[in-house]
Amino acid sequence: MSSDLPEFYFRIRDKGAVVFRVDTENRQRRIEMDQIAVVNVVNGQIKPHGQRELLPDELEAIEGWMAQRVRVLDDRTVDDIHRAIDHLNLTAQWVQTTASDAQLEEFTDELLLAMHDLRSLLVRKKADRLLKSREQAAE
Repeated sequence: MSSDLPEFYFRIRDKGAVVFRVDTENRQRRIEMDQIAVVNVVNGQIKPHGQRELLPDELEAIEGWMAQRVRVLDDRTVDDIHRAIDHLNLTAQWVQTTASDAQLEEFTDELLLAMHDLRSLLVRKKADRLLKSREQAAE
């Protein structure tokens, strides 16, 4: 079993992870995890634990994990947006076919404000993209 374990373990936390070096090469053949760093994928910061200096292989593993983690989080964000679209469609169907007046009264204003805010942002971003693409085409 111990030969199947990775050399590093990343304990996921908000905005990053705590990084451990996994060690099974000890007298008791127990799994030991030595914290080596804390990483923040939002700002790219890698903080060695305590007075430790990270070795090149540790730094390489951490940077590789961070790059992969950013890709995973980006993919999840896009997937969340697709799910939000599905939820909006399901909500529209529910409002049209099933919702009672009392249920609609409970959330209508809040949902309308959120949708108005989102629509305003989407329209502004779309206009910015169109303007930018026209400027690039003119060059």
